[in-house]
Amino acid sequence: MPISPELLREVLDRSLEMFFQHEVQEVLDGVNERSNCGRLAIYMQQTALNYGLVGYFVDTEYNRKQDGKVKTILDSEFKVVTINCDLILHSRGHVVAEDNLIAIEVKKRDRPIAEKEKDRERLRALTKASYDDIWSADGIAIPEHVCGYALGAFVELDKSQRVCRLEYFRGGEVFEQASIPF
Repeated sequence: MPISPELLREVLDRSLEMFFQHEVQEVLDGVNERSNCGRLAIYMQQTALNYGLVGYFVDTEYNRKQDGKVKTILDSEFKVVTINCDLILHSRGHVVAEDNLIAIEVKKRDRPIAEKEKDRERLRALTKASYDDIWSADGIAIPEHVCGYALGAFVELDKSQRVCRLEYFRGGEVFEQASIPF
């Protein structure tokens, strides 16, 4: 039975809830984004297991795909770009039909707009199913470029307002925005 988008959204939302319950002081103190992602990964790994996602891993800054090759995407101009996403939930290539589940980019509110737009472009590419049939994401053939994440999330941490702003991506587009106070 396929993993539902609703389940993935619940895993992400519950992980963020736990993260803010336990790590709010670190966010308010302004610790590094990588540290925040590392801590969120711990809560997401446990949450994924609690929701039955056995055989899946939460990795930070993961940059490899099958056979140890560097992950790449095609940007909006169809240029090959090497990537490492802040945080991903995936099977590390072991479940080809449903390998890439959640891709997350985290930014602090005070970071430059250009950095945030680059993260959003990465999430659009990562959640897109295909690029005009240039390659397959059919669950059988392994695509040349990383794609097909079922859910993407842009997470903006605003410590001055004590709010986390979220943009959820699916199929290469933002489909919902939300806020979580902390």
